[in-house]
Order: sequence, then C-alpha cells, then structure tokens
Amino acid sequence: MDFAFTEDEERLRAEIKAFIARQLTPEVKAQLIAEREGHGRGPLAAAFFRDIYERGWLGVSWPKQYGGQGANRFAQYIVEEEFYRAAQLVIGGGGTGVPAVLAAGTEEQKRYYVPGSIRREISFCQGYSEPHCGTDLAGIRCRATRHGEIFIINGQKIYTTGAQAATHIYLMVRTDPNSKRQAGLSILLVPMNTPGITIRPLWTIQSDPPAPPKTTYGEPRTNEVFFDNVEVPATCLLGAEGDGWAVAQRGLNLDRVGAWRYLISVMRDEDIVNLIKKDEPPTEGLRQDPRVRDKLAELWTEGQVCRLMTMRSLSLEQRGGRFKYEGSAEKIWAPEHGVRATEAISQILGPYAQLLNGSPHAINNGVFAHNLLGAFQSTVNHGSVQVMRDQVARKGLGMPKQRN
Repeated sequence: MDFAFTEDEERLRAEIKAFIARQLTPEVKAQLIAEREGHGRGPLAAAFFRDIYERGWLGVSWPKQYGGQGANRFAQYIVEEEFYRAAQLVIGGGGTGVPAVLAAGTEEQKRYYVPGSIRREISFCQGYSEPHCGTDLAGIRCRATRHGEIFIINGQKIYTTGAQAATHIYLMVRTDPNSKRQAGLSILLVPMNTPGITIRPLWTIQSDPPAPPKTTYGEPRTNEVFFDNVEVPATCLLGAEGDGWAVAQRGLNLDRVGAWRYLISVMRDEDIVNLIKKDEPPTEGLRQDPRVRDKLAELWTEGQVCRLMTMRSLSLEQRGGRFKYEGSAEKIWAPEHGVRATEAISQILGPYAQLLNGSPHAINNGVFAHNLLGAFQSTVNHGSVQVMRDQVARKGLGMPKQRN
C-alpha cells in the first residue's frame, strides 16, 4: 500500500505553506483566538478566511453542487494538516458536523448548510453530553416534543465546547418519551439564536493560567446549554425521527477522520523530539541518553500508527466503503497514546515540565504541562475509550453485547 502523495498534492501543500507564511500574521492569529473565545470575528480574520474561501480550500472534498471542490479526501487531508499545524485551525471539512448532513440530510438541508459552512457563515457545536449521563449517550433525557410541524425542546446539555461562538447546535434529543436507551432518539439542527436557549460558561483547568498555543485540548472554556420551551420547525430534523442514534454514529465516524485528528496525537511527540534535538538547556545531554532515545522512538512509532490509521480511514472513505469500527479504533489508540506520551515527556524533562504557562522556569511556555492536563480529557471527549472498545468488539469483531 502506497501512502505517498502525488506531485499535484505536494504542489498543493507548497501553495498552502506559502499562503500561511504570507497571510497568517500575529495580528490575524490574535483575532482568530478572540473569535474562538466568543468575541466575534475581527476584520483581519474575516479577510483571512475570505482568501482561503476564494482559493477553494474550504470544503475541499465536498460535492461541487453544494459549493465544494469535489476533490479527493487526500487533498482535504493536506489542507487540514497545514492549517492545523500553523494555528490549530480546522480547515477543509473535517470536524464540522457537515459530513453528517451530507450523509443523512434532505436536499434542502444540504443546499443550506453545506455552502453556509464553506463560507464560514454556519458553524456547529455538538449537543450530546448531559449532566447525568456523560458519555452514555443512550441515557439522554433532553426532550423534543412534536406538535405538528414544530418541535418544542426542554432539557440541558453540558460540556458543549464552542457553543459561545457556534451558529447552530447539532442536538441529540429524545423524541419518543416512552423509549429507552438508543431507541427514540433524534438529531435536530437548531440555530443558537432561537429564543429559550441559554449558554452558561464552564471554565476549564486550562483557563488560568491560559494554555499556550499548540496545547492539545487547551480550550479555556466549555459550556452548559439550557433549553426552555425552545420551538423549532420540523425541518430541523436530520434523518428520520427516532433514527438519531444511527445518524449520530455515522456522523461521529465521519468527523473523526481527518488530518487534524491525527495531528492532535503527534504534534506533542514532534515538540519533544525537536526540543531535545537542540541539545540546549534545559534538555542538554538528554539526546545522548539511551533510555530517552528508546522512549522517544517508541512514542514516535505510536504516533505514526495514528497517522496510518487515519490514512486507512481516508482510503476507505475515498473508495466509498462503509465504516464499521475504524473510527472507534482511532478514538481508542490516539487518546491513550496521548496519555502515555505526556506522562513519559514529564518524566523525561523532570520537575520543570510540570510548570504551567506564566512561570519564569516553564519549558516552552508550559506547553508540556498543559498537554499533560489535557491528555486525560481526550480519553472522554467525543466518546470515551471504553465505549469505543465496545464498538470495536461488537462491530469489528462481531462479539455479542455484554450481559450483566
């Protein structure tokens, strides 16, 4: 199997790198950070995204009839990889919620949400977790009661990252009040400016002191979202009513595939390797230590497994195959690699690696310490590794459901 990129794909990479070097100024970066924190989009950030849009790098692999470029998934991979490396920007189509719209939406929904997302006029946050059920999505209680051509939503979501900046929420609700577990769940695409929605911030451990750039899972804020008799039209329903579990599973698998997911896993490995290669204080002499060299080689190899698993999924999707367990397998390997890597890095660098951003003796602005704080979070985000193991066992290996 050949995972090398073609000459055209490498030219695309070179073009993107040149654009980033020219256009991604410190002033633009500052406005991008402010937008991520919910302060709105500044004029420089708006111009930056407009330039990206005009070059066709948004929605690279999405169908042309909805405003995409119709390119292959590997072109999208390259776009995602370069922009995420430069500023942790998810550009190209992954992680947006739109792949689920393309898979399960009506023609009207596709023509509205896909071009809007490409123009960055529409963005989704994910309304799954709830206070009492956490990652056990089958226990959802947030309800949407149908009255003719409208749904009335009541309930609460928690850990809704990005809700303060999103235009819509990709909301899982229980539409059949008599249903249990997976049955009776539905997905609604709800505008965040709908009356009755209240957003309340939850400040994370990464907020004080603020996590430095390149921190894995360094979001300073997540949110609680409350729904009090929120009324939306039935056209907000994605897929069939009561089929939300299948729609959500398909959407999660598609959104897990992409370069930015792989980079979350390996950038921390690259950071420690590059630091030790300098052979300067505070890591002077570590590159000659055989124990350090062996451990870094082990971590690097694990990181490349993350990359190969992503390439396998991309190849599968490119060929029109159906995901069974591949996305779940990635979601197990990558976060657990992150935990192993951050713990090992802390042991290699010693006590100074535990100093957070702002300390005069912190290494690389405390990025390794902040990565350690975020690593364990990643084993729960977007589906816990325990749940993902169950998916691999049942869908990948054909094993029966566990009986208590």
